[in-house]
Amino acid sequence: MTAIPSPLFDTLENVQETYDSVIKHLQSLTVPNIENEYKLCLEFLKSYGNSKDTFTAYRREVERLLQWAWLIAKKPLKAISRNEIRDYLQFVNDPPKTWIAIKTVNRFIMNEFSLRAPNPEWRPFVAKISKNARRHGKEPSKANYQLSNKSIEAIFAALSSLFTFLQQENYLEINPVSLIRQKKGYIQRQQVQKVTRKLSRLQWDYVVSAVEKMAEENPEHERTLFLMSTFYLLGVRISELSFHDDRKALMGNFAPDKKGLWWFTTVGKGNKVRDIAVPDELLQRLKRYREYLDLPPLPHRGETTPLFPVLKGKKGLGARQIRNIVQEVFDQAILQLQQEGKRDEAEDLATATVHWLRHTAISSDVEFRPREHIRDDAGHENPATMDKYIDIDRAARHRSAQGKKLRND
Repeated sequence: MTAIPSPLFDTLENVQETYDSVIKHLQSLTVPNIENEYKLCLEFLKSYGNSKDTFTAYRREVERLLQWAWLIAKKPLKAISRNEIRDYLQFVNDPPKTWIAIKTVNRFIMNEFSLRAPNPEWRPFVAKISKNARRHGKEPSKANYQLSNKSIEAIFAALSSLFTFLQQENYLEINPVSLIRQKKGYIQRQQVQKVTRKLSRLQWDYVVSAVEKMAEENPEHERTLFLMSTFYLLGVRISELSFHDDRKALMGNFAPDKKGLWWFTTVGKGNKVRDIAVPDELLQRLKRYREYLDLPPLPHRGETTPLFPVLKGKKGLGARQIRNIVQEVFDQAILQLQQEGKRDEAEDLATATVHWLRHTAISSDVEFRPREHIRDDAGHENPATMDKYIDIDRAARHRSAQGKKLRND
């Protein structure tokens, strides 16, 4: 019988503390040097303490690997070879059903003694379904668990970094992930991966109409209107507009430079600061929004007012709250599309997530802005990333092929 895994690493806020329950669990496993290996992996994760997103992604991959190594292979990482990494990749593609959950839960919860303890419902893998499938009454199933290409890429990135760290700590001599020469064989790729997770022009028009109507009917939705405007006109990620301890979206993020040009300063992936050019329309919408909040027309430099304050309290909206607000707007647009008989557009919009707004914004920008300007505003370091947003080149390539003939007359 396959052993049931127990969580190893808590959230970034609590990772500094090592729980007795985890140590007892490690001691119950007959794996050499397991406590030292755990501490090394913990230090590896702590090194990403300045980037919550990276910490969370790497924690998932490191924890899965350790669970497999210690419970399935019954070996320390020090004894894992290239061939066993291949075995692990096969394992994560088809993990035991007992290792799969049908909902995401916290790894650790408070017990009856007010101490953080392992959550017995936690599992390393989670079977998920789309929003649209859930809307139609479907439920996630362990039998339908599938690892995406993006997940496989994340595995290679995280584990390669982990083993490199362990090399630098003189814990092992070689990085077994680096010895796998044909990593692309595990990942299905297209010549150019196009962005399809974006709203059509019609869908976006209905979304704008929906949020404008919401603001007209209820002044509290002025916040909703400015939120949707900011997503589209700045092309930002949800993490760049949400409010949490290590990264706060504030009014002071909007500020002019010495030439009077307004910029929005944010912290993106990799904890990198960037400035985004603020369009005139967004500046006007900012003034309207601040008037609703009973604030001066434009923020002063360093202003600490939350950009999207909660209706009651002094903090700003978190990522989950922002998702709920955006979904409310989507739902109103979907309803209107359905009422007007545009069922295909409504069905497609029902699958959309908040991140589609960023893709929609960037895809719209490529029609009239220089690529290097969009790249810097969006925070894309790799120029090839911009190719995913350009449909014009694809259409032109297709037209140039239409005149090809079998015989040269």
